[in-house]
Amino acid sequence: MRVAIAGAGNVGRSIASELIVSGHQILLIDRDPHSIKAETVPEADWLLADACELSSLEEANIDSCDVVIAATGDDKVNLVTSLLAKTEFGVPRTVARVNHPKNEWLFNDFWGVDVAVSTPRLMCALVEEAVTVGDLVRLLTFHEGDANLVEMTLPEESPQVGVRIGDITFPGDVVLVAIIRDGHARAPDVDGTLEASDELLFVTAQSYEKELGEMLAPRTGNPAVPLATTARFNR
Repeated sequence: MRVAIAGAGNVGRSIASELIVSGHQILLIDRDPHSIKAETVPEADWLLADACELSSLEEANIDSCDVVIAATGDDKVNLVTSLLAKTEFGVPRTVARVNHPKNEWLFNDFWGVDVAVSTPRLMCALVEEAVTVGDLVRLLTFHEGDANLVEMTLPEESPQVGVRIGDITFPGDVVLVAIIRDGHARAPDVDGTLEASDELLFVTAQSYEKELGEMLAPRTGNPAVPLATTARFNR
C-alpha cells in the first residue's frame, strides 16, 4: 500500500517505521523544516509542504494513496487534511489523530475521517478492560453498520459458565467472534463451553448491549453497560 502521513513528528515517524517494516510505501509530509529528518526514516519519501493546501496534496500525488494518516499535533490540521484527502482526491481510507478529547465529536465521516484514534480514549478502555470483570467494554464502533465490538471478562458467578456454546441463544444480532483463554485467542466452538475468566469478544448492535450484559452477568441495580470507546470505524 502507498500511505501518506501528514505530520513528521515523533508520532508520524513511529507510524512510518512500523508500516515500512510491514512492506508499505510511505510518504511523510510536514510544513516545518525542522521536522524533515530524512535520516530518521530513510526508507520513506519526504515532502516539505502544508498538508492543508490542495497544491501540496497534488504535489504529493495523494490520489494514488491507499491511506492517508493525519498525525499532526493540531486537530484542525488533521480534520482539514482528512477532508481534502477524502473529498478532493478520493482516498479510500483516512485515519486521523485526535489530540484533544473535546474535539472527538468532529472526527467523523462529515469531515472525511474513516478512523479516529484518540489516545485518551484508548488508554481508558484498556484500563477498564484490565480491571473490570462482568462489565461490557466497548472497544470499537463501526458507525455505518451500527455495530460495536465489545468485550467482557466472564465472572465466576455467571449463569453461562459451563454452558455449551451451541446451546446459548444470544440476544438479537449478537455474534460471539472470539474467546481469549489463558492468553490465547480461539474461535468459538459450538461444542465447547464458556469458562470463568474467559475474555469474550462480541460484535453487536448498541441496542442489544444492555441485554447481553445482563445475560452474561446478571446483577441488581444498574445493568452492565459499555464503559469506553477506543476508536470509530466507518465502513
